[in-house]
Amino acid sequence: MKRLVTILFCFFGLGAFAQVTLSGTVWAGDELGEGATVVLEPGSKKKVASDRGFFRFAGLDTGKYEIVVTLANFSSLRREVVLRGDLQLDLRLERNEVLDEVLITGYKSATVSGRLKDVDGTAIYAGKKTEVINLKNLNANLATNNTRQIYARIPGLNIWEYDRGGLQLGIGGRGLSPNRSSNFNIRQDGYDISADALGYPESYYTPSAEAMEKIEIVRGAASLQYGPQFGGLINFVMKEGPAAKPYEVTSRQTVGSYGFFNTFNSVGGTVANGKLNYYTFYQYKRGDDWRPNSHYDQHNAYVHLSYAVSPKLKVTGEYTLMKYLAQQPGGLTDQQFYEDPSVSVRARNWFQVDWNLINLTFDYAFNDNTRLNWRNYTLQGGRKALGILSYINRPDPGGARDLMTDKYSNFGSELRLIHQYGLGGSEKHTLLVGTRVYRGLTIRKQGSADDGSGASFRFNGPEPDESNYRFPGVNIAGFAENIFRITPRWSVTPGMRFEHIDTKADGYYYKKNIFIANDKIEENKSNPRSFFLLGIGTSLKTGGGTELYANISQNYRSVNFNDIRVVNTNSRVDPALKDETGYNIDLGFRGNYRSWLYADVSVFYLKYNDRIGSIFTTDTSFMTYRLRTNVANSRNLGLELLLEGDLLKAISRGRSKYRLAVYTNVSVIDARYVQTKNTAIDGKKVENVPPFLFRTGVSFGNPRFNITWQLSHQTKQYSDATNAESTPTAVDGVIPSFSVMDLSLSYNWRWLTVYSGVNNLANKRYFTRRADGYPGPGILPADRRNGYVTLQVKVF
Repeated sequence: MKRLVTILFCFFGLGAFAQVTLSGTVWAGDELGEGATVVLEPGSKKKVASDRGFFRFAGLDTGKYEIVVTLANFSSLRREVVLRGDLQLDLRLERNEVLDEVLITGYKSATVSGRLKDVDGTAIYAGKKTEVINLKNLNANLATNNTRQIYARIPGLNIWEYDRGGLQLGIGGRGLSPNRSSNFNIRQDGYDISADALGYPESYYTPSAEAMEKIEIVRGAASLQYGPQFGGLINFVMKEGPAAKPYEVTSRQTVGSYGFFNTFNSVGGTVANGKLNYYTFYQYKRGDDWRPNSHYDQHNAYVHLSYAVSPKLKVTGEYTLMKYLAQQPGGLTDQQFYEDPSVSVRARNWFQVDWNLINLTFDYAFNDNTRLNWRNYTLQGGRKALGILSYINRPDPGGARDLMTDKYSNFGSELRLIHQYGLGGSEKHTLLVGTRVYRGLTIRKQGSADDGSGASFRFNGPEPDESNYRFPGVNIAGFAENIFRITPRWSVTPGMRFEHIDTKADGYYYKKNIFIANDKIEENKSNPRSFFLLGIGTSLKTGGGTELYANISQNYRSVNFNDIRVVNTNSRVDPALKDETGYNIDLGFRGNYRSWLYADVSVFYLKYNDRIGSIFTTDTSFMTYRLRTNVANSRNLGLELLLEGDLLKAISRGRSKYRLAVYTNVSVIDARYVQTKNTAIDGKKVENVPPFLFRTGVSFGNPRFNITWQLSHQTKQYSDATNAESTPTAVDGVIPSFSVMDLSLSYNWRWLTVYSGVNNLANKRYFTRRADGYPGPGILPADRRNGYVTLQVKVF
């Protein structure tokens, strides 16, 4: 009897002191409630919901508790629970309906695509074609910056796929060249990151997708605020430390096909009584790719510090380091590509990049209506290209290699002031004024290097035997835009920009001679000019979160360093060469339908005057040469469509725990040369413009798991203005149509998330680029089928 009493006492005693777990997911309406505060009473235990809305209390005694959940812009939730064992909850917050739609910023959308607000910080986007990619909601191969997946919801983009490591970004919009994204103004957190935004706007640095919060895209109308580029703006918004946590550590380790390895480690948080926000990461990646002579190593580091000096003043400092060394396998001829695209006929080509970015930003709020932003930044970096530049249909001749080096030293300062004001009516208007001062310096050298096969970036002789130039440049700009809100729904936004540009060239090149020594030609050129750009946009809110928008803005592209330097007798520059001008027109409809569907459909017209190119001509002595001149005008006309919706939300009226998101992205573009000096290209299609682009995908899951499939298809395009089908050198010719599929999966368990996927699922053989120089020349094959696995650990 005593033994029975003892057993019963132990049984009930242990049950009384059992430890259980309470966990769950917070929903903000139909979206994940990241950042929600979850308090458990009694004991006032507190947790902050993760980016997946997840929370967990461990080591609890059984019994009765009250759980309280709060989140900005949502009504608080109280619920009593009785714990007899482990319990998992779904807690849904209701939106506070009294808040205006534009003020709801306290929760994160679960969708990937979106648009920018009419006024965001010290920028105006009303009436403009804008797009946003929310990377945290994207299931993709972020370790390699997989461009095809990341930009799948952006219509009209032609993507060059030749760099599996994600070292460089090559995208072009609406019929503009994707070459290092040079037709976009590329920025990180609002400041320039390209080689020389004025004279050489090519991007050798691409921020890590694993460290990005979102990508903001503004089409041609961005010319008034951010610079005159025809393509518009791409702004990479980097992550910051969580506002409600003193620290959060994230570690991501990725392995993949062909020796790929990536380690990404970050820490961030908010300390000093909420005044200091910090975020930093280090990334290392390496790989060998599927073709020989393709090894690469990359290091990338970043530090962000933001300090609230007072309720009105915030100071932010950022530093970015990126460097990599890559061996380049070179291009292929058409015959080589169709016989075996995995071969490499260049074993001595190398590319090296060293990038250092520093930014210091001051934000000051005079009051609720007036704010000031002052960005100051510098780039100190360079790139080196070493190898054989001869056409790919000829074998490596051996001997000395060609070496090209650039050093960049750029400084910029941009000041913006935004002010809301009234004119006697009930509506407030918004004025933005700003100025930009930029000084760039590029030191460019070209000459022969050693005859080895390693990465030895040294010139033969005391000076480069091809050319040596300094390219200094100065840009002073002022801009203004104003939103006039005519009615609560209709606004008109006119704007203007003044630009003063002074580009110079100071150096020498060697004129090639056949029977006598080469002549050293000294050059000193200067090209100052000033001009105005004008634009106007309008927006009509049609109710339910939808709007009609339209705009027209002028664009401009200055003659850059590659246009004014000559290094051989076979090429000449037209002394009357002038800058390129034109304009963009947008007309579209966008918005949300019943909270489950987002749509953006628009038409555009892009006029490009005095496009710079090369034509063959003959001089009075019957010498044939390539003349670089303004060869033609072009006009691009197109339709862009994006649809993204959650079908389960539509069917269940928001009651489903799962998401079935489907998106479709369609672009139809007709781009042709008009008013040309060369009849051989009159009426021909503009190069690098697929007439039809189609991308679609399906994503199914919940906050714990996700599976995503996508298809990308584009039709035949040409790589040159004559629309040649093929050439012996493979530099010019057709780029055939292709379709490629990707599959991605993810699963989350508390602090651990596993990502995996297969890119080019059907192992299609295709290419997107014919290069006329590095990293070719010739056809650059896209990646064959490859897989990856990422393990992510998050501790906070």
